[in-house]
Amino acid sequence: MSRQCEICGKKVVAGGSIRRRGLAKKLGGVGSRVIARNNRMFRPNVHRMRAVVNGAIKRITVCSSCVQAGKVTKPVKRNFEKAA
Repeated sequence: MSRQCEICGKKVVAGGSIRRRGLAKKLGGVGSRVIARNNRMFRPNVHRMRAVVNGAIKRITVCSSCVQAGKVTKPVKRNFEKAA
């Protein structure tokens, strides 16, 4: 499963996290210094879910922001009746 949204194309992006130490000058300190730089990957919050695509129900990989924005049409839940 690729970590990419099939609707908006959001995917894994390379970046970094910076750790700082010290108090900023505007807060009365001597300035904040960079202590460590670490490379990391920013991964999208993707889920495999069933959705209606071109009238057919398919299982697609979608990011949570597309689900919350209403870009995904979920299939209607079937109501099975119990046999008497």
